[in-house]
Amino acid sequence: MFCEPIIITGVGLVTALGQDRESVWNAVCQGKCGVGHLTGVAGLPEGLMLAATVNLPTPNRQILKTTQLSEMAADEALADAGVDWNSVDRDRFGCWVGAHMADDRGTLEAQGIEFDDPGLEANWFDQWLPNTTYAYLARKYGLRGPGLSHSTACASGLIEMLSATRALRDGQCDIALVGSGESVTRLLAAGFHRMRVLAHDDDPTQACRPFDQNRHGFVLGEGAAMFVVERLSHAVQRGAKIYAEVRSCRCLAEAHHITGLEENAGTLVRLIGDTLEDAGLQRSDIGYVSAHGTATELNDMVEMRGLHEAIGVENQDYCVSATKAMHGHLLNAAGCVELALTTLAMRDGFAPPTLNLTHPDAECKFD
Repeated sequence: MFCEPIIITGVGLVTALGQDRESVWNAVCQGKCGVGHLTGVAGLPEGLMLAATVNLPTPNRQILKTTQLSEMAADEALADAGVDWNSVDRDRFGCWVGAHMADDRGTLEAQGIEFDDPGLEANWFDQWLPNTTYAYLARKYGLRGPGLSHSTACASGLIEMLSATRALRDGQCDIALVGSGESVTRLLAAGFHRMRVLAHDDDPTQACRPFDQNRHGFVLGEGAAMFVVERLSHAVQRGAKIYAEVRSCRCLAEAHHITGLEENAGTLVRLIGDTLEDAGLQRSDIGYVSAHGTATELNDMVEMRGLHEAIGVENQDYCVSATKAMHGHLLNAAGCVELALTTLAMRDGFAPPTLNLTHPDAECKFD
């Protein structure tokens, strides 16, 4: 059965490295690092943790920071795609935006914990509903097509892409806004700090070391990435430029542990194989892999083993990047930010560097 190609026609991107797509991309290409000491989060000691945060020039206290970051990326993606609101059918315009953590001020204050931060002026339900950003963006742009907001941890943004492409292929809509955002809140930061998975170093720019034998954790990141995704015929009809085709989106669950991973990487190997088969590709067709690369001991080990087995150690014609050392781990938005960087890498034929990889792990046999 013929399936019309699904393509990306717009990209918006905000991280600690820059507040627009090209600023972030140029910083990544130059190997810059946006990690520093975490400050300004009420209820957390200044400098206790490291993070790659976004300093907004004009914070909007009426909405969550995650929502504002996502709005910035969405505005850029829609402008980049050349969406003409006078001609596009908003009844056929979908919206998929990843779920997110919210502001925790209300519950903490209800427990008698007081902060100097005046907090948000947003509605209490906007502060707690995980689909707040999705609802905000759908209302702002009047997107009346299908839409969802998934909460699947680090995969959330990519699950939105999977869901959107399926709806486009099914004919439920012609075009969609897809992406995810993340910001650092005190409960989020304190929780990961308590889990002892956050990296620390006297030099913040050296803290995160993906695939390095001396890796010891990740750093939190803030930002958002948004895409305009549509069927090829719709894009051609309106004269849109094309970044890339989404050939296949697949997902599997290990059903193993809430944070631990299968050390033999069996599910990851099967997932990569299924995705390639669905896309009609061979593993020799892979030229570049954007790795999750959290710089935690177990995640990197499983990812190295999975890539080696799925693509082959003998295949030396592909390269791998893990960019979290530059922009931090954006959790719910991690996949979308790194997909945006991959899209730009394809556009310019440039593989981003992996920062702080000075002593590669013995299991790391790829470029």
